[in-house]
Amino acid sequence: MSRQGLSFTVVGMSDEVGSRFADEVKQTIKEHRVFSGGKRHRELVGHLLPEQAKWIDVTVPLAEVFEQYRAVNEPIFVFASGDPLFFGYTTTLMREFPNLVKRTFPYFNSLQLLAHALTLPYHDMRVCSLTGRPWHEFDRALIERTSKLGVLTDRKNTPELIAQRMLEFGYTKYRMHIGVRLGGARQELYTLSLDEAAKLSFEQPNCLIIEATEPLEYCAPLGLSEGDFHLLNGRAKMITKMPIRLLSLSALDLHHCQRLWDVGFCTGSVSVEAKLQFPHLKITSFEIRPEGDLLIRDNARRFGTPGIEYYIGDFMQADISTLEAPDAVFIGGHGGKLLGFMQRLTEKMQEQGRIVFNSVSSDTLDLFRSATKAVGWTIDHEVRIALDEHNPITILRAVPKG
Repeated sequence: MSRQGLSFTVVGMSDEVGSRFADEVKQTIKEHRVFSGGKRHRELVGHLLPEQAKWIDVTVPLAEVFEQYRAVNEPIFVFASGDPLFFGYTTTLMREFPNLVKRTFPYFNSLQLLAHALTLPYHDMRVCSLTGRPWHEFDRALIERTSKLGVLTDRKNTPELIAQRMLEFGYTKYRMHIGVRLGGARQELYTLSLDEAAKLSFEQPNCLIIEATEPLEYCAPLGLSEGDFHLLNGRAKMITKMPIRLLSLSALDLHHCQRLWDVGFCTGSVSVEAKLQFPHLKITSFEIRPEGDLLIRDNARRFGTPGIEYYIGDFMQADISTLEAPDAVFIGGHGGKLLGFMQRLTEKMQEQGRIVFNSVSSDTLDLFRSATKAVGWTIDHEVRIALDEHNPITILRAVPKG
């Protein structure tokens, strides 16, 4: 093999003593001089490496490992646990070194090993990873009533914590299959109720398959009754009424969005309804009243909508610099600072997205129109509706000009 230029060959393997490789893999090992993998991998394969082999440990921070790769400027043979193309190290290499992963050799991933240990067909299994990742895709799978879900865990997002989260948000009609140290003599298997799993701890590494105990169907109700929400001091007027809420969500056009901000959420009704109807959304909510803390947590649990991030305090003082810009914003309350809100939001959103606002008086209607004009946006959607004896409400949408 030519020694010119950096490239990668990756082989998947188990973490057990006595890992076996095909003759083709063994021959490819002989053709390399530089190798990489975890310390455990080196212990297992050291006897297969040629004399004068150079080894690069895969440790954090990975940026330092990548610098070592670039310094050798020749082909590197990488050992990785499990299937390197299944949430594995190869995908990291492909992002960091485009087109330089030349070949991979597969091995079973941990969820495959668990399914086979359980004799459980897994062709219909949805998969998400919580290994160093946020809860978003896991929460989405729950809201969409996934009946069989494979989950990769880590030392932080453990089976017991996952079970506790499911119970907290009312997802009780499941059992949990847990595999510990799969694929070797130390393998352990557990099939438990969520209540049982939530009270136990398990050795690492582990993974799990969550399986519904009865048929599930994703059918989020279109329009949550305001009477079903916990209200601010019991005040029915302090919640966006269901027809207004649905018209507002329609104006936001959330099918085509990834991130929604709900500014002035009060009870959290818009955030909760949006999360149920559009589980793919990443929702961030803001409320100045301290009571909002308890309200949004209680209402999110009541309707089974985990994953809504929220901030309590004055929106004008909130640190939004580290937050991703939203595609859509609903302004549910502004405390007399509507122009400031619009300036702050449009600066963050730059030249994309939409902002929806409900006006309950001619004064706020004029205020929103003037604020929209002041920030250089325009109103492209306006609906006026009256409910029962209540005053008419105008639903407006602002978008960038052009």
